[in-house]
Amino acid sequence: MSVHEQFADDLALYALNALQGEERTALENHLEACGSCRNELENLRGDAALMALSAAGPRPPARSKQRLMKAIAREPRLSVMPSTERKWWTIPWAIAAIAIVVGGLLFRQNLDLKNGVAALQATMQRDQSELQRAKDVVATFTAPEAEKVTLALAGAKTPPQPQGKAFYLRDKGRLIFLANNLAPLPPEKIYELWLIPATGAPIPAGLFRPDAHGSANVVNPPLQPGVQAKAFAVTVEPEAGSSTPTMPILMMGGGE
Repeated sequence: MSVHEQFADDLALYALNALQGEERTALENHLEACGSCRNELENLRGDAALMALSAAGPRPPARSKQRLMKAIAREPRLSVMPSTERKWWTIPWAIAAIAIVVGGLLFRQNLDLKNGVAALQATMQRDQSELQRAKDVVATFTAPEAEKVTLALAGAKTPPQPQGKAFYLRDKGRLIFLANNLAPLPPEKIYELWLIPATGAPIPAGLFRPDAHGSANVVNPPLQPGVQAKAFAVTVEPEAGSSTPTMPILMMGGGE
């Protein structure tokens, strides 16, 4: 429940001057800092003035009616007037009270609706991001211009040998790397993938840890589009990664 929802019913009672004690103090403190609730209070007071001139109105929720009746019961009793004299103002007062209570209920429902719309928008944005990510992965695998590079452990003869496969779409800077048969890492260490450009220093291309089966992957690390790859390599680095490869190179492969 949001802060606005917490005070929705109290706003209606406060507009009637029927809210007392700690609840009144808490609401007044909230109103000092919340422009939205101050505006809603003014709307409720305006609705009460208009509805007091009407002869009909909606029925308030039972919970709000009970609180209102209890608050009215605590008010000092006025002298008893003849029924004919009391009747003319009782109806507008009841209608005004109902209008304020209903206004508070609508205010709360409006907040619920806004929260629901915001949650739905967030879900849609997340789904769209996931869909675009999936499309990018498929495009990297299937694009005719994608470079496919196999990385292997130099000098390894005993199977199963660590091996990696890189799919690199240079024009878009997209890279998918799949590895298997990787050895477990020492404490506080991590594998790091490197793009070795045709000219210049090696470029960090993602950190990864193998699962229990020795498999791992790197999906679209942040790479600048257009960099020509001479080779790809894997090293073991500190957990935070490195800016330059730490020797020896575990796996390496050039373009096919």
